[in-house]
Amino acid sequence: MAGVVHIPWYATLFRGDRFTEAVAEIAQVSLRYGATDYTVYRSRDDAYKVLQLATFENKGDFDAYWYGPDFTTWRADHTGWFQVPILYTWHDVVVHGGIASDAVSPARAAPS
Repeated sequence: MAGVVHIPWYATLFRGDRFTEAVAEIAQVSLRYGATDYTVYRSRDDAYKVLQLATFENKGDFDAYWYGPDFTTWRADHTGWFQVPILYTWHDVVVHGGIASDAVSPARAAPS
């Protein structure tokens, strides 16, 4: 069963924009470690709060990503850009849905 890891980051003062860009860069690296997708969210209510998500078929692949040389170097390079501790959580995927991006959706009804 696939799992999604949630990594809640909190940027230090005045680093929200640059830190969000840095998280977006390291999130892409997860694909090399077996992630099937990744997402990075930035809070609209708190510009320093960033949430990174990645889906892995097994936790061992995530561990290789999290403890591997790419992420270890990234964390060392960005020390001071985020608050610690980083406490990720692993979630099992129960259901996933959505609208296909290439599908044509019906027009919404005009308000009456």
